[in-house]
Amino acid sequence: MSFTLTQVKPLILGVAITFGAFLNCTQAKAADIEVLTVAGGCFWCVESDFEGVVGVIDVVSGYTGGSVENPTYKDVTRGGSGHYEAVQIKFDADKVASEQLLAMFFRSVDPTDAGGQFCDRGESYRTAIFVSNAGEQALAKNVRAEAQAALGQKIVTPILQEAKFYPAEAYHQDYYKSSDIILTRFGPKTKKDAYKRYRKACGRDQRVQQLWGSAAPFVGN
Repeated sequence: MSFTLTQVKPLILGVAITFGAFLNCTQAKAADIEVLTVAGGCFWCVESDFEGVVGVIDVVSGYTGGSVENPTYKDVTRGGSGHYEAVQIKFDADKVASEQLLAMFFRSVDPTDAGGQFCDRGESYRTAIFVSNAGEQALAKNVRAEAQAALGQKIVTPILQEAKFYPAEAYHQDYYKSSDIILTRFGPKTKKDAYKRYRKACGRDQRVQQLWGSAAPFVGN
């Protein structure tokens, strides 16, 4: 089959328009994906909490805020690295707003505790919010002020300048739902069973519910 020049031109134009529309939709969709970085104590727990939120695409456990390059879990938890156990929450801003995620974050931790979270003590387990620009900082401050008014207690969670984020070791990712077997003091357990025992023993949900009551969004995760 052959085409004349007058037939080919509309065909090329139609393909170009279709491709352009596809490219614009793809770029628009990509532009709606945002990232929020927070530290809320044990990153297994924060990852578990936020991965179930509608609009959240992925949550990665990691380390940020310190001076040590490529830190390991031991580097961070023994202290001195300056890093926090943190998570990066990737979300679709068309489905869930950053403001909503920040409000949920404050109500999923003990933001009155400057020395760690629950049974986990030390600098790596402190709470924090990391921002990259003035707009994010202003939003975080507003949400923090609202949370403080709702709680009726002083919130000590700082809002810090975003720093390089280092994903944690592979065995930490999705720990809360892993069926991998590990050896614990209670004998061999799956990671998800060990996580449930840890979360309960650490008193996370009990303290959060004591502080926030029915406003606590993740108690029982």
